[in-house]
Amino acid sequence: MSTSPVRTQWVELAPGFGGLLALPPAGRGPGLVLFQEIFGVNAHIGAVAEQYALDGFVVLAPDLFWRARPRVQLGYEGAERQQAIALMQGYAAGEALADITDAVAALRARPEVTADKVGALGYCMGGRLAYLAAATTDVDAAVAYYGGGIHGQLDRAAAVRCPMQFHYAGRDEHIPPAAVQQVREAMAGKTVEVHVYAQAQHGFNCWARAAYDAPSAALAHGRTLAFLAAALF
Repeated sequence: MSTSPVRTQWVELAPGFGGLLALPPAGRGPGLVLFQEIFGVNAHIGAVAEQYALDGFVVLAPDLFWRARPRVQLGYEGAERQQAIALMQGYAAGEALADITDAVAALRARPEVTADKVGALGYCMGGRLAYLAAATTDVDAAVAYYGGGIHGQLDRAAAVRCPMQFHYAGRDEHIPPAAVQQVREAMAGKTVEVHVYAQAQHGFNCWARAAYDAPSAALAHGRTLAFLAAALF
């Protein structure tokens, strides 16, 4: 069986701050910052990085909890889930904004990134960070999957200048329909897509979680690829 054509390595983004870099088979392509869930740059996030690298992107998954637990990789249930929640709760807003800025700048500066195009993609906590990247950096496009807390930071919506795509679960216990509607209203008039997957639950894209919903994940991935291809290639 042949090995993957995607090459991965751990790279430094700023002093003490690193991330997983996945290069596409061609070795070059538009950049994509992949913001993790609260479980770290774990096996699933690594696989998602490779998935998008196979699609032609130079993917960088920054290690957001580097100050507290560098390179932490956690599971989705029990004690590890509680550790993940604690790490998220201890991750200060100022730290997150600094990490977003440093990750985007580091990826844009890499020689493998073509046409100076960089997007942001994130899941759950990372979805919120992808939104913040759109509002606070020069990313060329952003995609947020079930971004928790976005509806609480809509004061930043006016600063979003790039195209954005949102993916929400219709049966999300953490993000009610009213919150999704608030996002729609705040982003009205911008180049934005909002997709809701009626039967899906929070975390539906992650095949390692009980909430995984293959039809929704496949549809969302296709929509994400079409969106990013239009904006970044």
